[in-house]
Amino acid sequence: MKKTALFLLFTLFTLSLFTACTNHTKEGKADSIEFKNVNSSIAQSFSSLKTLDSFKIELTGRKPEDMVLNFTITTAEGKEIYNVKIKGTDLVGNTDPNIDLSKEKDQVIFLKTIANDFFSEDNFLEPAVMPEDKADKYTPDKALYEELKKSQLNGFKYRLGKENNVYIAWSEKEQKVKIYYNCC
Repeated sequence: MKKTALFLLFTLFTLSLFTACTNHTKEGKADSIEFKNVNSSIAQSFSSLKTLDSFKIELTGRKPEDMVLNFTITTAEGKEIYNVKIKGTDLVGNTDPNIDLSKEKDQVIFLKTIANDFFSEDNFLEPAVMPEDKADKYTPDKALYEELKKSQLNGFKYRLGKENNVYIAWSEKEQKVKIYYNCC
């Protein structure tokens, strides 16, 4: 009986201590944001229509001036074919001026949203270029554009700012990822 009573007292004491610490932690975080680095990956057909490449996005850093969005594409064989590092300050600085990002907290939320939405379905273009599409002034490499029409390989787009979308695809001819369209 004494053991049970001692066990109950110990359990109640531990529970009350845990509750006090938890409440204190919640109160202390009222003005701060919970930070967790974004680290996400997805498999998609890109450099080949027969295999899946690995797309990976990482957002690291705690403050906007230290944050970096690292985007890589790796083939099914494990070869990295694309890697771009985008500074958080570049993304914040190139956004719509109507969005209020004057507070650091809002900047961090904005950058996390970009990272979390990076692999949205709309960004995977199947195929990269439709056979009836025509190259225009936003096409930096007309030969690649025509190659993509024939190969029917898939593309991917991502945003660098308010009016800057980068469209990339695999060039079988050059055996590398290239920008095939850069526009609004």
